[in-house]
Amino acid sequence: MVPFDWRSLPPLPALRAFEAAARLGSFSAAARVLNVTPPAVAHQVRALERHLGVRLVAEAALRLRLTDEGARLAAALNAGFSGMAEALDRA
Repeated sequence: MVPFDWRSLPPLPALRAFEAAARLGSFSAAARVLNVTPPAVAHQVRALERHLGVRLVAEAALRLRLTDEGARLAAALNAGFSGMAEALDRA
């Protein structure tokens, strides 16, 4: 196993909100699956951007448009969360 420092990671709710918004294409769709409000998702995503010091969302009008950094992070988070879900299903 690869060691890592939990304290250096962004809060899990922010990562979860960003992954859902990126995958589903909007804060509203993410809010529905996470059972929160769209402003709550937007707040988590903005907090993640502040934590990382990088823009992840270029535009959020009708459909979410990610920056290059946002697209890379979304793909990594999706793979990570999918891997966790598969491991939990097998457990």
